[in-house]
Amino acid sequence: MKLKKNPKADLNKNSGLFFIIGLVLVLFITWRAIENKTYEKIYDLEKLNVDDEDDDEIPLIDLIKPPPPPPPPPPPQAPTVIEIVDDEEEVEETVIETTETDDEEIIEDIEIEEVIDEEIPFAIIEDKPIFPGCEKVKKSELAKCFQDKINKHIRKNFRYPEIAKEMGIQGRVFVQFVIDKKGHVEVKAVRSPDKSLEKEARRIISLFPKMKPGKQRGVPVRVPYSIPITFRLQ
Repeated sequence: MKLKKNPKADLNKNSGLFFIIGLVLVLFITWRAIENKTYEKIYDLEKLNVDDEDDDEIPLIDLIKPPPPPPPPPPPQAPTVIEIVDDEEEVEETVIETTETDDEEIIEDIEIEEVIDEEIPFAIIEDKPIFPGCEKVKKSELAKCFQDKINKHIRKNFRYPEIAKEMGIQGRVFVQFVIDKKGHVEVKAVRSPDKSLEKEARRIISLFPKMKPGKQRGVPVRVPYSIPITFRLQ
């Protein structure tokens, strides 16, 4: 005998729907439980009595007054007995003479002469040295006159050394000399290709006459000067 099932009596037919409805109810109950908050109600509130005044009194601090200054000491009493001492001891008096000078005294002026030890080049010195014969030349032409006189002096006193002539030695000799503060000429340096030419150049410079020294700010100074002397065989 076969069992007959009523399709309306199938219990598993709406199980999915019931499961969803039950899940929704559980979620709703859970959400309400989470959202529900409880607060602790405090009914006893302390009241602040603003009418009560602070009756605490602030103690007054007495200012400490400084003690009064002590009274001034009494004036010294005058001695009752005055002793009179005879001034029998002789005291030597010291006479101090005044160091002030009278208006009538003559004070001599002390003149301090300026000294310039450095050498001033011929090109920039204020007052150039004067070669004898250039005293009446204008100041602007003194340099040219000085050079002309030196060249004339060299030509006049020039002698070609015999040993240099025999050996055929020739060349240019550069001579640097200094006109000192008294106008004398001193050879300072000589650059020459041969000793005999150097000796002759020194001899020519030593024959220079005494000159009027150059001055800087009115003070005689040493003035250096350089010239070339050419030795050439014809």
